[in-house]
Amino acid sequence: MTHLLKFDHVGITVADIDLATEFFVDLGLEIEGRTFVEGEFIDTVCGLPGSRCEVVMLRPPGGDTTLELARFVRPDHVPGTPEAMANVLGLRNVCFQVDDLDAVLAALAEKGYGLVGGVGVYEDVVRMAYVRGPEGIVVSLSDQIG
Repeated sequence: MTHLLKFDHVGITVADIDLATEFFVDLGLEIEGRTFVEGEFIDTVCGLPGSRCEVVMLRPPGGDTTLELARFVRPDHVPGTPEAMANVLGLRNVCFQVDDLDAVLAALAEKGYGLVGGVGVYEDVVRMAYVRGPEGIVVSLSDQIG
């Protein structure tokens, strides 16, 4: 038996929270809130004493699940591997369903964000592509066929 109630949010730690926020707002997410968090709560949860973090919460259209972008003011962030591919262990992508994959890919390309690979088709049901956004964040975008 599970005590799980719902999927609440996905958190991504970034160095440039404004750039990351702009990227996800351009995709269609809306800013739900922006704040700084510090003190006993974050120190305890993150296990980083004396931490201070700026947080932006974003909500996709019609979604209950939110996306949390976090920028650590202290301690300073630790660089990850922005070029990581899908076979590297850890969280690799966040996926959003879109209504026109080609249009979204073109708009992102105009802003300098490119495909990780190409556009794939799965069993004539869905088209999907990975786009590498700011700081190496991989966003999976899919649209239904037919």
